[in-house]
Amino acid sequence: MKTSRRRTLAGIGAVAASSALPRFAIAQADDRPSITIAVQQNTNTNTLTPLREQSNVGARMIYSFLEPLIDAKHQADLSPQPGLATQWRRVDDKTLDLKVRSGVKFHNGDTMTVEDVLFSFGPEHMFGNPDPKKQSGTMFATQPGAAGKEAPPEVQAIARRLWPKLARVEIVDKETVRFVNGVPDVTLEGRIGRFGSEIVSRRALLEAPDWLTWARRPVGTGPYRIAEFKPDTHLVLEAFDDYWGGRPPAKQIKFTVVPEVSSRVNGLLSGQYDFACDIPPDQIAVIEKSPRHHVVGGTITNHRLICFDKNHPQLADARIRRAMALAIDRKLIVDTLWGGRTAIPRGLQWEYYGRMFLADWPQPAYDPDQAAKLVKEAGYKGEPIPFRVLNNYYTNQVPTAQILTEMWRAVGLNVRIQMKENWQQIFEKNEPRAVRDWSNSAPFGDPVSSIVNQHGPSGQQQQVGEWTNPEFNKLSDELESSTDMDRRRAVFRRMLQIAEVEDPAFTVLHQNVIFYGKRKTIDWKPSALQYMDFRARNFRAVST
Repeated sequence: MKTSRRRTLAGIGAVAASSALPRFAIAQADDRPSITIAVQQNTNTNTLTPLREQSNVGARMIYSFLEPLIDAKHQADLSPQPGLATQWRRVDDKTLDLKVRSGVKFHNGDTMTVEDVLFSFGPEHMFGNPDPKKQSGTMFATQPGAAGKEAPPEVQAIARRLWPKLARVEIVDKETVRFVNGVPDVTLEGRIGRFGSEIVSRRALLEAPDWLTWARRPVGTGPYRIAEFKPDTHLVLEAFDDYWGGRPPAKQIKFTVVPEVSSRVNGLLSGQYDFACDIPPDQIAVIEKSPRHHVVGGTITNHRLICFDKNHPQLADARIRRAMALAIDRKLIVDTLWGGRTAIPRGLQWEYYGRMFLADWPQPAYDPDQAAKLVKEAGYKGEPIPFRVLNNYYTNQVPTAQILTEMWRAVGLNVRIQMKENWQQIFEKNEPRAVRDWSNSAPFGDPVSSIVNQHGPSGQQQQVGEWTNPEFNKLSDELESSTDMDRRRAVFRRMLQIAEVEDPAFTVLHQNVIFYGKRKTIDWKPSALQYMDFRARNFRAVST
């Protein structure tokens, strides 16, 4: 049968069309890079909510999928900038109004509303409902359909630490929410923007079978959503292309747990990982010998410190705690373990406190002779003092502990390291507690974010029963409620005198520092708040 010219041309056209489809599909393929980040651990609590996961590693992961109303300029001076709120204004010393950004999508496809904001500061997510009859009509009112759901006690404790005097959150109109504090508070903006005040989907939590299931897969508004979470193994995030801030620049981000430093470094150099976190200074030169890699990072708004439990028989005498602080040669630790790449701070404070920074407050003194004298005066007889330490949760944690015990031994103190596997074991009360390793962060630029948040009446040290001081607690309340900046400075100074000198709750070692090894072809900068930001403003892969 002869084929007509028309039929032949039609057939050729059909073949051409079919061969063009794959090319079109390829053109539309997602060519964004997928990156893998080696971290020293996943999370402390095997959850992905900052209301349980107040850790350094948690902070660097959670910012990708949960966001606050007020954000910060992470790669600059950490000053406030619009987040899920486009603007805010002070109504009075206790009250702040915020305009909620319109058109924001949650990862489940819902549009964020002021009701979601209200819910994020309610009993199911944060505070619990100790007395529903009295709290009806306030931020504590249980949401419809939430019967049997309430944030667990440990979450309520953290929420109260972050928001000790919050009275209520109100809906002003469909675009505006109002935060009302129980006392004047000059730090409301900082509290709203801090780690732990992120906005979550009301529907997602209410539809979850229980709070823990939700906490392992929270639904937020960030540029990436949770694809897979295997505690102690990895967290996989995928791009959320409906993100209000624009199309995310990475297709996938995988945080994988690699406890050993050498494995993180070798994996980076071999190309297995694109980032390796928590690089100790002695490995920086190893990484930078590679023409394809370099190291970025520096000091963060976090100090390494030692905490005291003054209920221990030997530490009940403040002279022993003062001796332990005076026995520490911090410069030796900074020079030998950190290569001089960090600093000894002026107590538990940071320069970004601005006017509240006490520039004349001294660095912790090193005086082993005075330390030995105090030990003798206290009548110490060599009784063992336990020192609980994790296995390099913090960079250089174990060698730091080893150096400290030798310094304490030199002034007559018999301090013995007890290696622990997790934070639950660190705080366990069944065995005598005395000294523990820790760090303390300042998530916003005011002393209440650190010294009150962690050591005040609702702070972790007092919540776990390690330390308390009546005058310090009274001053904590005044620091939180006073609007007189000169008086606040005087109060802060007295609090440092109590907690660092007279009745030590802790002693500061050095400012913490985080170094990241990464591929040179990735354009990315770290944040002093420990967040790893992979939004378009801070991530570009030149090549893969």
